[in-house]
Amino acid sequence: MILIADSGSSKTDWRVIHQDGRVSQHRGVGFNPYYQTSEEMAIQMRHDFLVNLESEIKEIYYYGAGCSSPNRKAEVVAALRTIFPNSMILVDHDLAAAAKATCGHQPGIACILGTGSNSCDYDGKSIIDTKPAPGYILGDEGGGGYVGRKFLSDFIHDEMPIHIKDELLDKFSLTATTIQEHVYQKPFPNRYMASFCRFISEHKSDPYCYMLYYNSFQDFFKKHVMKYSNYQEKPVNFVGSIAYYNSDILRKAAFDAKISVNLIIESPIAGLTLYHQEAL
Repeated sequence: MILIADSGSSKTDWRVIHQDGRVSQHRGVGFNPYYQTSEEMAIQMRHDFLVNLESEIKEIYYYGAGCSSPNRKAEVVAALRTIFPNSMILVDHDLAAAAKATCGHQPGIACILGTGSNSCDYDGKSIIDTKPAPGYILGDEGGGGYVGRKFLSDFIHDEMPIHIKDELLDKFSLTATTIQEHVYQKPFPNRYMASFCRFISEHKSDPYCYMLYYNSFQDFFKKHVMKYSNYQEKPVNFVGSIAYYNSDILRKAAFDAKISVNLIIESPIAGLTLYHQEAL
């Protein structure tokens, strides 16, 4: 059997291709070797459905956030190896998953807008160029953590509409102290900040919430897409929950920036599964 994973900082989509061609699926917690050690990831994986597959998996193809360098890839391999000591394990960047799932065998620009953000220029076979993605403190333009950070900052500084703030207080009993505790003292502050995007998306008909996304997407275009050669002549594809659930705003922002958007999908896992099925 073959195990495929598409992992971001918030969640991981797993697919198992069985010997008879059946595909089973599972969604679990996310992993990121920039913020977690192999030991920490291994503990979480052992709480997942993976332990039930220990003796059956022959090949593992893991695509994950933070897996851009050999050292980070090795961290994930080490975590998976604790459960699957005899399996072939291949770890690659989540950008490779986005490119394969959206561009297929055609050239294009593949972008990720989930909890974080990233992008690459793809020639139909391999990634030929990428732009810096320094994480939620120094980057992640357009991603959920970036949008949520601006939202929470506006709350603290009393720079959001009063009706939005009143609803936040009523729904979450939010305080500046609570926000600072989650951001500076608790693990995964990027997930915490991104968690408010559901509220923002539910209120995107409000001009304030709409412009939070619109401006963040424009920031992403300037830092990423517009820096690729001939970007206006290439289809630009997106994966990730932020892109998918706010595709109307994303397409409008792209149109205004003269960027041609092709596919917008929530997760690349279906395309990855098909890709590896075809390789059997």
